[in-house]
Amino acid sequence: MRRVAARPGIPYGDVIVSDPAPLNERMETHMTRPTHRAAACLALLVAGAVGLGAPASAQRPSASSHGLSSERLARLDGVLQGYVDRGELAGAVALVLRDGRPIYEKAVGFSDREAGRRMAANSVFRIASQTKALTSVVVLSLMEEGKIGLGDPVSRFIPEFGSTTVMVDGQTVPARRQITIRDLLTHTAGISYGTQPQVASLYERVGLGSAAGMGWYTADKDEEVCDTMERLASVPFVAQPGEAWVYGYNTDVLGCVAERASGQPLDVLIRTRITEPLGMRDTHFFLPREQRDRLVTVYSSDNGRAVRAAEGPRGQGSYVDGPRKNFAGGAGLLSTAADYARFLEMIRNGGELDGVRILAPRTVQLMTTNQVGTLHSPNGLGFGLGFETTDQYGANGMDGVGSFGWGGAYGSVYRVDPEARLTIALMINQLPNSTDIRTKFPTMVYQALVEE
Repeated sequence: MRRVAARPGIPYGDVIVSDPAPLNERMETHMTRPTHRAAACLALLVAGAVGLGAPASAQRPSASSHGLSSERLARLDGVLQGYVDRGELAGAVALVLRDGRPIYEKAVGFSDREAGRRMAANSVFRIASQTKALTSVVVLSLMEEGKIGLGDPVSRFIPEFGSTTVMVDGQTVPARRQITIRDLLTHTAGISYGTQPQVASLYERVGLGSAAGMGWYTADKDEEVCDTMERLASVPFVAQPGEAWVYGYNTDVLGCVAERASGQPLDVLIRTRITEPLGMRDTHFFLPREQRDRLVTVYSSDNGRAVRAAEGPRGQGSYVDGPRKNFAGGAGLLSTAADYARFLEMIRNGGELDGVRILAPRTVQLMTTNQVGTLHSPNGLGFGLGFETTDQYGANGMDGVGSFGWGGAYGSVYRVDPEARLTIALMINQLPNSTDIRTKFPTMVYQALVEE
C-alpha cells in the first residue's frame, strides 16, 4: 500500500490529499451587536422556518434546553461578524442543529457586497464537493434495488473504463485491475482532478484538469456528464486502483454510472430520490433564472481580504445562465444551509427523516464507517462510502468518534456528530478561502456544548 504524495491541506477538487490534516484545518453583519443582545437572539428560528419538522407555531427552543450554553453559543455571533468587519469574508450562513432542531442560525454580511444585498438564511450557495454525498446516496439507493453492486467494475456501465492506464514515473502503464464502484465511493480508484504536473497536459487536451476551472468545474460544458467521463477514461490516472486515497473525478464517474444504471439523468435521480421526498426545495444543479438574486456572489481571498471573483469557471461560474446540461455528481449542486441540514439529518437518523426513508440503516452505516483503513490518514481519520469519518477523538478538533462530514471548494463545511446529536453547517462562497473560519466554526459550537 502507498499514499500518493501531494500538497496536503485544503481538499479542493484540484488536489490529492495524502495524510491530510483534520478537515477543519483543511477547509473553514455589518453592524456588531453587544454580546448580551446576541445571546437574547440565540433561540433562533422555529423549526418550520428551517423545515426540520416542528410546526411554525411551536415554542422556540432555547439553546440551554438542548445542552448548549446560550451564553457560550452567543460567542459565535462575534466570531462570524468579525470576519465580515475585518473584510476577510463578504458573508456567511451558519446553522447548528441538536436532536434535529435548530438551536443556532445566523446570516452575516452580504450575499453581494457591491450591490448592497444582505446575506439571508435562505441564500443559495455553490456547494461544490458537498454534492458528492448526494450522488453517493443515489448510487447506494440503486444498490439497494439490485441495479448496482459495490464490486461491479465501472466498465459494466461505462465500457471505456475497461482498460484504464496509470502514470508511473513518467510512463503510462496498464492498470493492474479494473476500477470498481467501491473504489469510486471511497476515492481509492487512483483518479485525480488531473492537475498534477505528470498528467496535466493530457487532461487539458480532453477539456479536463486545468481546462475545467480548478479541475472539478464542468457546469459550462455543453454536453452530458457521461460524454465527459468517457473522455476521462482515455487519460492516465495517478495511482493503481485500491492502492491510494486520491481525490478527484470519482463521484463524477459515479454520476454517469447512476444515469446508465437507472436510465435517468442525474438531476432527476437526485430530485426524485432525495430532494423532493425530503422537501429540499432549494437544491438544484442550476438555479431557476427567476431566482438569480438568491445566488451568493463568489469572492476570493486576496492578501487577507475578500475581493469579488471574476466571471467564468474559476469565479462566478455558469450556474444560472449557460448550457445547463452537465450534471456534475462530484461538484455541481447549489443549496442552502437549511436544505443541506435536512439531508444530513436523514443520514444521522439512519436513512429516514419525518417518515420518509431514503436508505436502509445498514447502508448508511457503510457510508459513515471507515472503509479504507489508513489510506486516507494514519492519524484517526477514515473515509466511508461518501463521507470522511472521525475514528479517534482529537483527529478532527472536538469531533466525537463516529462523526462524519466534508466540505466544498467554495469554502462550505459540514459535520455530523451522532454521539453529540449535532449537525453543523457553515456556508460561504469564497474561492480560494484563506481564512480559518472552518477551523473556528466547529470549535465555537463544541465549546458551547456543556451537557452531553
